[in-house]
Amino acid sequence: MPWSAMRTPQASGSTTAVTPRWTAGASRAPERDLTFLQGLAKRYTQDGYLFVHAGVRPGVPLDEQSDFDLLWIREPFLSWPDPFGTVVVHGHTMVRKPVIRANRIGIDTGAVKGGALTCAVFQDGALRFLQS
Repeated sequence: MPWSAMRTPQASGSTTAVTPRWTAGASRAPERDLTFLQGLAKRYTQDGYLFVHAGVRPGVPLDEQSDFDLLWIREPFLSWPDPFGTVVVHGHTMVRKPVIRANRIGIDTGAVKGGALTCAVFQDGALRFLQS
């Protein structure tokens, strides 16, 4: 179970835009850092895994996922029992320990709130985790 399910319209599947609280601090970040972060890909695919920040919207083809969902979705993604066509590796929703399901792997263990920082290692067909 998530440590703290964010109670926003997005948490229940809405696509209503909400300005994140952290954007206020973004104005203090160096411009080159902001440019770098804004230029990063929203998704990365390798060896049968799709790496995204938050998840994907069930029922929408993977190549048609919105940036909004890739960055913000929680439900219905987290409770979706069916395959997505690839295993989705994601963060965004804090859990006490990594979550491994047939269709997704969640690795946000709450470093931002004092939990462990978790890294998934995919090597030689095996999955393991490193934590700080």
